[in-house]
Amino acid sequence: MVAAGIAMAIGLTACGGGGDGGKAGVAAVPGDPAKVTGTITVLTNRTDQVQDGTTARYAAEFNKVYPGVTVKFQGLTDYEGDVKIRMNSKNYGDVLLIPNAVPLSQYPSFFSPLGPASELSGKYDFTDRATVGGQVYGIANIGTANGFVYNKAVWRRAGVTDWPKTPREFLDALKAIKDRTDATPYYTNYHDGWPLTNWGNALGSPSCDPAAGDRLAETDEPWAPGQDLNVVDTLLHDIVKEKLSEDDPNTTNWENSKNLIGTGKVATMWLGSWAVAQMREAAKKAGGDPDDIGFMPFPTQVDGTFCSVVRPDYLYAVNVNSQAKEAARAWIEWFVNSSGDARAGLSISSVKGAPLPSSLEPFQEAKVKFVHMGFAKNALVNDIDKASEVGLNAQDYRQRIVDVARGAAEGDLGTIFADLNKRWADARSTVG
Repeated sequence: MVAAGIAMAIGLTACGGGGDGGKAGVAAVPGDPAKVTGTITVLTNRTDQVQDGTTARYAAEFNKVYPGVTVKFQGLTDYEGDVKIRMNSKNYGDVLLIPNAVPLSQYPSFFSPLGPASELSGKYDFTDRATVGGQVYGIANIGTANGFVYNKAVWRRAGVTDWPKTPREFLDALKAIKDRTDATPYYTNYHDGWPLTNWGNALGSPSCDPAAGDRLAETDEPWAPGQDLNVVDTLLHDIVKEKLSEDDPNTTNWENSKNLIGTGKVATMWLGSWAVAQMREAAKKAGGDPDDIGFMPFPTQVDGTFCSVVRPDYLYAVNVNSQAKEAARAWIEWFVNSSGDARAGLSISSVKGAPLPSSLEPFQEAKVKFVHMGFAKNALVNDIDKASEVGLNAQDYRQRIVDVARGAAEGDLGTIFADLNKRWADARSTVG
């Protein structure tokens, strides 16, 4: 569900798009909804919503406003892979979630502009992620904060009621859980792999710096002591090193992890705030208490304040080849503003001024600072990351950290950081 922050270059060419640089766009929804007609196909990664009838209910509500539009949905399990292939033709739906693999520079070849950044940035967050030449090519439905999903009842039984303010306090809390309860203090979700990529989204939390991502383009040592990636990856390493995670990471299971934390057999997992709704639903089905599922920020503070990085989920776009652009644009506008999907999923709406979901009210009460990461040097950081073969938002190097920490691979954390820094420095010397 959560969109990866680092895009990967793929072999998409303009032959799959309209070849007009996206100029045949639609900058606004027509004033009279009755005049908007056509049939649109909406591609989605939410196969669960297609199967349980949620998308059909959304379409019915949409038709109360736009009766002349027929909305069809295609739920794709391997969304990234399937859409990447389809984008080599003109047949990739009318409305789609922009695949992470599409470089920002290619957006005008495949998507229609939705309006000027000067206008849309005042209405929606994250528009900078899809702005090319002053035009916005994608709008996010939701944003997600990053933190630890945790079972509050388990933490209370261990005698921990306050959020840890330092990595050491966090480790001590996990140790108390291990000593005083039967729960596994932390669950890595190592086997499925992709949940480990979320550790990369902690970048910016220790420093509370919205430019933390851009600064990666300016340093040869992102894993030097005190740097965000050093703090984040050290915590992951120490959790495993101090035997505060599951006994065998190779046996973890993502779907079952929901039941485990929902019933108090697991205490803590690092994920996005989007996961709270899923964990609460799993708790309800498994006989646990949904109200036990909480969310806490990364255990660091700047000037006495916790910081949580907020990132967008997938961005919605209109296929530049669509024959029903007005209807497609109307769907995006209605879905983001009026469907209630963000609220139902306990997610952060991208609409500026929208209230926070109930799951994040404790963050608001504790005055946690939400950090929106800058995007100015994202393309350069992506190029350096690709050349270095580090994979900032890939699972591989963090699986290596887990393996070294548990003694299943040679080396130590210092060796890992030295290798990562060297590869990053070498890549910087050859990129740009």
